[in-house]
Amino acid sequence: MRTATTIEGSGGDWRETVEFVREAEKLGLDMCWVAEAWGSDAPSTLGYLAARTETIRLGSGIMQLGTRTPVAIAQAAMTLAHLSEGRFHLGLGASGPQVIEGLHGVDFARPLGRMRETVQVVRQVFAGEKVRHSGEHFTIPRPGESRPMRVSIPPVQVPIHLATLSPKMLELTGEIADGWLGTSFVPEGADAYFEHLDAGLARAGRTRADLDICQGAEVAFATDPAELRDMLAGRKEQLAFSLGGMGSATTNFYNRAYARQGWREAAEAVRERWQAGDRDGAAALVTDEMVLATTLIGTEEMVRERLRVWRDTGVRTVRFYPAGEDLEERLTTLGRALDLVRDL
Repeated sequence: MRTATTIEGSGGDWRETVEFVREAEKLGLDMCWVAEAWGSDAPSTLGYLAARTETIRLGSGIMQLGTRTPVAIAQAAMTLAHLSEGRFHLGLGASGPQVIEGLHGVDFARPLGRMRETVQVVRQVFAGEKVRHSGEHFTIPRPGESRPMRVSIPPVQVPIHLATLSPKMLELTGEIADGWLGTSFVPEGADAYFEHLDAGLARAGRTRADLDICQGAEVAFATDPAELRDMLAGRKEQLAFSLGGMGSATTNFYNRAYARQGWREAAEAVRERWQAGDRDGAAALVTDEMVLATTLIGTEEMVRERLRVWRDTGVRTVRFYPAGEDLEERLTTLGRALDLVRDL
């Protein structure tokens, strides 16, 4: 398996974040994805990291549909590809209605069609073509006096990864993407994802060998049962937020993903508690099993075994979120995780 991590430019000491990426590169980490969410934008952070690193691959994890035009997405990706000397991967995602409509004031409706058309336009731009597109969501150029144009950046091929969770979006990923950025992944329930990825791959005459299946999870090493209990308790609070607070009151793709993997009743109960304002009660409904199934938390032997399960399930790139109170602890955790992957 290849190895990766995800960072975000906001929410902490920027110098420490850069140092983490630089030290991760020295440890042999293959890739760093940069999140956007509702904090700092991804391209600015990626441009800075491109100048401060040499070998590690860099990716947007993710740029959000609706916050930029398809051509603006392509321009940013091409710029980053050239700045990094070919190390950049474009990660795209629809995000959710709370961020897209609540923060950006852009319509979230019909993300499936928007994603397909965005990728079509982006690939035209990558190829150095004059952009011509007439679709349901985008018309380029607009009717009138304008004429088709091409960007002045030299053509470049950039791998496109899609961050998707819903069945139709997963099918689209299998059909048109170079990689899948997944989350809320339970290897034992992987068919909830792979069934739809495979349908899209088959439609395009491809197999899973043609798709980089990249999955992320927190990694943390416990030395005794008491430490493991504390780790699980902290992760339950985070998982309760994902199940109850991510998205809107009625649209939560993380909740639906857990439901499809066997935790429908628990996921719905957590969401109801969270939406009612009972955050502690929501976290209390998250079980140890739910945390252990979707993370890489445990003793070294437990983590080693889960990594083996992930690999055997078909994960080609594992994206680590290393636990630690400070930079040194996070890098120590990451180094131990990388050693386990190499041992596999």
